[in-house]
Amino acid sequence: MSEITIGIIGLMLLIVIFLTGLELGFGMAVLGFIGFSYIVSVKAGFSILSQDVFDTLSAYGFTVLPVFVLMGEIAFVGGIAKKLYDSAYKFIGHIPGGLAMATVAAASVFSCISGSTSATAATFSYVAIPEMDRYHYGKRLSSGIVAASGTLGPLIPPSVPLIVYGIITEQSIGELFLASVIPGVLVAIFFMLAIYGWCKINPSMGPKGEKSSWRERMVSTKDVGWVTVIFLLVMGGMMKGFFTPTEAGSVGCFAIGLLAFAKRDLDFKGLGKSLTDSVYTSCMVIILIIGSTIFGHFIAITKIPLIAADWIIQLPFNRYIILTLIGMIYLLGGSFIDDMAFMILATPIFYPVVLKLGFDLIWFGIFLQIVVMIGVIIPPMAINIFVVNNITKVPAWDIYCGVTPFLIGLVLTALLMMLFPQMALYIPSLIKT
Repeated sequence: MSEITIGIIGLMLLIVIFLTGLELGFGMAVLGFIGFSYIVSVKAGFSILSQDVFDTLSAYGFTVLPVFVLMGEIAFVGGIAKKLYDSAYKFIGHIPGGLAMATVAAASVFSCISGSTSATAATFSYVAIPEMDRYHYGKRLSSGIVAASGTLGPLIPPSVPLIVYGIITEQSIGELFLASVIPGVLVAIFFMLAIYGWCKINPSMGPKGEKSSWRERMVSTKDVGWVTVIFLLVMGGMMKGFFTPTEAGSVGCFAIGLLAFAKRDLDFKGLGKSLTDSVYTSCMVIILIIGSTIFGHFIAITKIPLIAADWIIQLPFNRYIILTLIGMIYLLGGSFIDDMAFMILATPIFYPVVLKLGFDLIWFGIFLQIVVMIGVIIPPMAINIFVVNNITKVPAWDIYCGVTPFLIGLVLTALLMMLFPQMALYIPSLIKT
């Protein structure tokens, strides 16, 4: 049996293992070890297993993950998201669909201190949907916009998927964060335009809320102001070289925790929950990375990545068509396997192809996150749909229908990124100069 055949069998078994419900990180590690041992030797298999585990767990770069995840968990438990939502509502809650727009605005700011799509979706399922129910918003709009707003987490910095992508491709995490700012803002604007258009066509879907006075609006901004200061402290300090990404996350954690404790929105029980949840999430991501590293070494010796790269690069198509095909593979794979897991699995295979095609890897990282954002709200593995459904008990079909208008905004952003790469590269270029 040829090495390529063994590799294909390994990939097929990986899909089978996933469908059985086994943790994908462990599945990749086991298959990678068995496949590597079969092709080379059992001794070499144990050597690569121990080496990959040690290298991953001892890598300083991965320390950035738990601190940024913890920052988001503290913000969630400390009720900071609710205050952001209240402030956004006071400014735009009085226009058609204003509460839904306020959800987008608040989720955008919350993503700056979270970076987790599921955390954002869960937070606003608790915070935003009851408020929209109180003002008789349509269930499809209220649940759909919460699920869609959660997708801002992977794009607006700090973003855990961007951190993982930066580690895999050895790109600057700081530059990736900066590159995501303009596309992230554009997605939020498209979401708001979709809400406005939907509510204009069907006013009963998003009735007007109460109009707040300017005094009430200004008072509400003090909470937004503190979050903005923390965001600028974290991002600015990292960009200016005052501290590393890991130190930036640590500063952000301390600042968010201090803010929540000062306002008496967080107690030691809440802090304990934040620590527990962040450890769980961080361990899940690390296990995925370990598993994908071991499986990646197995796939590498089968020469499948090289053959696939050479085949794709020789296709008689424009490089943007090839890029679209790669995006479709990510989208399809992410629809059956967890999007983060598939990104970790597929990126080592495809980023050399993207490099050969002449695309900037910073730009590709942002483009990839938009594809990932689409993946978390389309079936069958639509994690945000499941999160909103489990919390609100809104039928999954209604949530799927609700997110459809917002998919258009994501697709438009992806197309604009292809037409105007400087959307992602402009801000990082300013820092370099």
